[in-house]
Amino acid sequence: MSSLDATERSFFRSGVPVPRLTLVAVASGTDEGMIMITVAAPGISSTAAALRRLYFVRFVFAIVWAGVMFAITDELNPVVGTLFVLYPLFDVAAAVVDARASRSTDSPALLYLNIAVSSLAAIGLAVAAASGIPAVLRVWGAWAVVAGLIQLIVAVRRRRMGGQWPMIFSGGLSVLAGGSFFAAASAADPALTNAVGYAIPGAIFFLVSAVRLGRAAKGN
Repeated sequence: MSSLDATERSFFRSGVPVPRLTLVAVASGTDEGMIMITVAAPGISSTAAALRRLYFVRFVFAIVWAGVMFAITDELNPVVGTLFVLYPLFDVAAAVVDARASRSTDSPALLYLNIAVSSLAAIGLAVAAASGIPAVLRVWGAWAVVAGLIQLIVAVRRRRMGGQWPMIFSGGLSVLAGGSFFAAASAADPALTNAVGYAIPGAIFFLVSAVRLGRAAKGN
């Protein structure tokens, strides 16, 4: 009975509805007549494992993207503009994977919203790249605010799964950074450096969260 209790507690820590299978057995020789056994169905550990893999991939992408951008972002040119568009497009792909992985444990509605927001950001950045650095910073900043807020809410809903505090901090930081990018667009000589640097703290938070999800991914 203790192993069942431990399994059930691990699901309760996830903070999501727990699918259950109830077994009814006749207990001969007892006063109760029957014993109700409730077993939590699997789902949390597989979701955590999928998120862990996704977070590792997001860490690598963000670090590589930032490294390339720092090397070439002396001015806004077609290559730099394309790489700015690529970042939210990758976020779209990541949100699709996330939604599929977590469908069994939580509603993917916010992730679908994130897909829409990041898709619009990619289109907006493609248009803004032809208008100059201030326009790029405004679109980038607005996207960082909205996407960061969505990330924060999703992470709060998942916090009992484990490994979500880095995502909560990352979402909050994204909101603050987005506001600063939007303000920087009005500076006398706006630069893209800080917008590129935005990817590095996010990458680190993804790495920390992936490491901390290891226990949940193993079903412990």
